[in-house]
Amino acid sequence: MQKSRRKFLLGSGAVAAAASVTGYKETLGAVATLSNKGELAKDSIYFNSQNAEYSFLNDEFIPNKEFKVVPSTCIGCTTQCGVRVKVDVKTDKVVRVLGNPYNLLSTDPWLPYATSIKDSYKLLSQNGKFETYRSNVCARGNVIFDKTEAGNRVLKPLKRVGKRGENKWKEIDIEELLTEIINGGDLFGEGNVKGLKDIRDTKTPINPDEPIFGPKSNGLCLIGTTHEGRFKTVIHRFLKSFGTSNFMGHTSICGLSMRAGEAAFLGDFKKYPHLKPDFENTEYLLSVGTPPGQAGNPFKRQGKLLAKARTEKNIDYTIVAPMQGNSDTIAVGGRSHWIPIIPGTDLAFVMGILQVIINEKLYNDTYLRIPSEKAKVALKDASWTNSTHLVIQDKEGSGKILRDGKIPLVLDASDNTLKPSDSVTQAVLDFKGEVEFGGTTYTVRTAFNELKENVNELSLEEYAKECGVSVQKMKDVAKEFTSHGRRASVDCHGGTMHTTGFYTTYAVMMLGAMIGNLNYKGGMSAGGGAYKDFVGKRYNLFAYKGKSKIHATRIDKTRMAYEKTNEFKKKVAAGENPYPAKDTWYPFTNALESEVITNSAKGYPYKLDCLLAFNTNFMYGTSGDENHVKELISDPKKSIPLFIAVDPFISETSKYADYIIPDSVLYETWGVVHAWAGYQTKANTLRFPVTKPRQAAFKNGEPIEMISFIIALGKKMKLPGFGEKALKGQDGKWYPFEKAEDFYLRAFENIAMDGKPVPDASDEDIVLSGVEPYVQSLKKICGVNWRKTAYVMARGGRFEDIEHSYKGEFMAHQYKKPIQVYNETVAMNKNSITGKRHSGTVKFYKQRVVNGDTYEKLYPKEKFPLTAFSFKSNVLATPNASSKILKDIRYTTYIDINPKTAEKYGLKHGDYVKVSSNDGYTEGFLRLRHGIHPDTIGVEQGDGRRGEGAVDIEINGRVIKGSIAKRSGVFYNKIGLSDPSRPGSLNTDFVCGSNVRQAIPVFIEKAEYKRT
Repeated sequence: MQKSRRKFLLGSGAVAAAASVTGYKETLGAVATLSNKGELAKDSIYFNSQNAEYSFLNDEFIPNKEFKVVPSTCIGCTTQCGVRVKVDVKTDKVVRVLGNPYNLLSTDPWLPYATSIKDSYKLLSQNGKFETYRSNVCARGNVIFDKTEAGNRVLKPLKRVGKRGENKWKEIDIEELLTEIINGGDLFGEGNVKGLKDIRDTKTPINPDEPIFGPKSNGLCLIGTTHEGRFKTVIHRFLKSFGTSNFMGHTSICGLSMRAGEAAFLGDFKKYPHLKPDFENTEYLLSVGTPPGQAGNPFKRQGKLLAKARTEKNIDYTIVAPMQGNSDTIAVGGRSHWIPIIPGTDLAFVMGILQVIINEKLYNDTYLRIPSEKAKVALKDASWTNSTHLVIQDKEGSGKILRDGKIPLVLDASDNTLKPSDSVTQAVLDFKGEVEFGGTTYTVRTAFNELKENVNELSLEEYAKECGVSVQKMKDVAKEFTSHGRRASVDCHGGTMHTTGFYTTYAVMMLGAMIGNLNYKGGMSAGGGAYKDFVGKRYNLFAYKGKSKIHATRIDKTRMAYEKTNEFKKKVAAGENPYPAKDTWYPFTNALESEVITNSAKGYPYKLDCLLAFNTNFMYGTSGDENHVKELISDPKKSIPLFIAVDPFISETSKYADYIIPDSVLYETWGVVHAWAGYQTKANTLRFPVTKPRQAAFKNGEPIEMISFIIALGKKMKLPGFGEKALKGQDGKWYPFEKAEDFYLRAFENIAMDGKPVPDASDEDIVLSGVEPYVQSLKKICGVNWRKTAYVMARGGRFEDIEHSYKGEFMAHQYKKPIQVYNETVAMNKNSITGKRHSGTVKFYKQRVVNGDTYEKLYPKEKFPLTAFSFKSNVLATPNASSKILKDIRYTTYIDINPKTAEKYGLKHGDYVKVSSNDGYTEGFLRLRHGIHPDTIGVEQGDGRRGEGAVDIEINGRVIKGSIAKRSGVFYNKIGLSDPSRPGSLNTDFVCGSNVRQAIPVFIEKAEYKRT
């Protein structure tokens, strides 16, 4: 034994002696001699690991009373997975985050909803079914809870004392802050600022020449973040009470091109639904610019389902993107494929595939001939399209669908006669010619015929030249995709955020229409929906007396056509060409956060008086803001006279605010969220404060955060919908809205009571889930339903069981509206600059600005030889710069290029380089990677920060130093482009107006590194 030990020590000593890197020799020497260095571990076996949340002794479940484990929602990214939060009872600090096994975003399969909390722990134990119900969190979810204790967190209300953007502040009492923003005045020694009480004029037009623009109360705008559970409350309870139509989330800088393109495909520009593949059962996935598990949403669920599908099932998938993502792996063998492509050319690639499918008749002919809901039911199908509907080609009524009243007309395939679509089972699919109806002869074509003509505008060889993918590869993909019947699927997301992203998405989704995969197992799903929460069986939480019903034009010029304005009508009356308008209008776009500051600065359609920003960081997240909008937002007189931010940290955006209201973080907040698509059953994830919020409080003890702020503001302004008798019960009674719990516990009750009510929570459930502190409030607010509400809280939401995912070969929860092969709404609206109508079905366009000038003309390859793109990080996320631990996982980001590209430009790994577009530049260290298209430059999004602790701030004269670690990395959006055809505006998708952050023409060169 001693001899063996001696040999071990000699061997270890040799290793130590050979260690030449400073710092390792001493460490290895200590290991070799088994000597003590530094602080001893707490335990010789478990070292410094935490004590377990619970244990089993002789099969007896024993919870550890040092901790409480409470269900909640992670807000580390927009997926918002269900989690369990482990809290140290003594310190009230989160020490660990686990997955919630009841929640389908964290577990697959997830626990049956009837499982008791105690049994959930048993099933997750070593003696249970751990491998079946294992629930986890991603890298972000594991660590970002440390934001709660961040030293740069805003804990008290702040008022700027220097100029905007100087990051100099003083603390201010919340009541004083409310008084100042309500009354206005010379608040900063820079002249009079209009307060909210004067802005709230719901009678006087904001622009007398354009009454359609609405009242002066429209001078208030709110920009929010993703729907993280509180946004809808703010909209319905404050903004609608105030009397403004101006509220928007982050979609225009995130995935609007995808959302708008899918809304066109699905025929719903109000709810903006979108589809995701049925990963559980799909046999072939074609994903364009969106590697599952790295990009798209839900991130973690998609990654898990893809991993299961390629190990346990027979999925074959192709990722079309400029860079290999995390989805492609050697272990999968021949079932994973990567097609490298230049960003922004993906539309040409998909058009080529559609051409092959249509010309070689690889489509599902019987499906595409279904003309109505009645025919769909008769043929026992799951969806239908308008591909056989007739589009008028004559000057009179051009672009409209030929109808008898509201019923579209089609040609019956059985006898070639014109009939109402609801009386035909199979209609003529491909037709162009004349028909007679009501004594009038019309020149018409089917929607499919127009699609066919559009995809054949270029030859397959021309499409191949545009996208750099071979003709044979496009043919192979088309044939593979259509060979799986309806068990093939498509996906796209942030990769479409370029100037032709709307039509790219529309085209990608059209592939699904060719095989009829909507609502089919293995095909495409719009999601399983949710239980009724804010408007439900017990309460209508959006209803109240005196709610404003104004109809007004939004500051972003969305949801309304230019042709409705007096500007247009006056030009027509004067015999002038009404085009171009002063600027763009987007009648079927839902919201454009990226247009707010520039539109206000132009005063078109009007100038804002006040901006309220809710946890949003558009100055970092918008491509081009750093270059083009910084000047506008820095000067109150140029764009936003009063800027109020609700933010737990001083970000790149809130640094320009006049006032900052602190907000709760992560597990300190209330909320109700719905899952995105990518699931098949009903799901509501909720959260309530798990730990005590760290920030200052109101006099009633409520922490200062977004909901308590709007309650206090609403009450002080005497707005309807706040205070006593503010919340409407379906029993006709009215209830108070004084605290956040007044609202959210009632929303939880709605969820519990929807459909068949949930069971009552047991005392054991309540204790083990950490709901016990809320029992008194539950009894007071929910009355006889308090235990049912507690049941939902104990499980972190309400989740339909997995058995309800499908009905035979169909999705159990189906999308009901018809697929729009031809979208009449799109076709009947015009580009407000050029006056040209948009194409009603998919069509190829080169990258361009709004007036039609192409990138080839504006940014020639000789000057800008490379194309830049950003890619989603599987670790970093914009709101998480304040997490120190996250930096241990991903310290920084780089500028990524192919080794061949580096060699061409005389660059090497580790060089400090500058990447320049026509309008801006960014810098960073170069990283060489083989899995990237040689004509591109890629940057992982989420680093290179200038806020959230990255730079110095001064509060009450005390300087809080910024962190160089947070400043490190690449600020990609600094290369964002302006639109030369729209002076003072950023570059956008020419149809829907989304902010362009992909496919940016650039050049690269060495730069001098200067530490900042």
